[in-house]
Amino acid sequence: MKQVQDQKAEAAADDRRERIKKAALKVFAKRGLQATKMSMIAEEAGVSQGLSYRYFSSKEELFSILVQEALDEAETSLADVSRLPGSPKERLRAFTLTMLDESHKSYFMLLRYAQIEEDVPEQTKQILASHSPDRTIGQLVPLFQQGQQAGEFSEGQPDKLLFFYLSVITGLMLQDVPGIHSDWQNDVDRLMKLILK
Repeated sequence: MKQVQDQKAEAAADDRRERIKKAALKVFAKRGLQATKMSMIAEEAGVSQGLSYRYFSSKEELFSILVQEALDEAETSLADVSRLPGSPKERLRAFTLTMLDESHKSYFMLLRYAQIEEDVPEQTKQILASHSPDRTIGQLVPLFQQGQQAGEFSEGQPDKLLFFYLSVITGLMLQDVPGIHSDWQNDVDRLMKLILK
């Protein structure tokens, strides 16, 4: 009986911890680290501020944890591109849809704040330093090379075409116009026309 109660209590604690992390991701993605307070995260999570401190010692700790998760998620998504089925064009389209998904957008915005804000925690700086953007993004270059060899992608240097593609993706992610619902499906199709022959 006690073991069952302990398991239920542990599951409830894990659920609260995840809820706080999801709320923090949403708030950080919208406001950045400096403009966020633990009280805002607690309110978004629907828990008391005191309870949030039971799971995380500070907003800086939460920020660093989420930055690590965002980088891990990005590396996994990039590594998965080579395993996606279909032609290079179909794989790039599937990857683009994943990138523009709302959860990835939040991670992207979090990483953007981690890179541009001045007073990020030292732990966050170390996490960012341990992940080479060139190595990570470089995983997409072979897809662009394959797309060109298959005659599906525009000609030119694959790394420059990739840079152009990522610039447009970044622009789409930074769009957040209140009252205007973006139709990502059509945006992806427009983006693909810029990259493809």
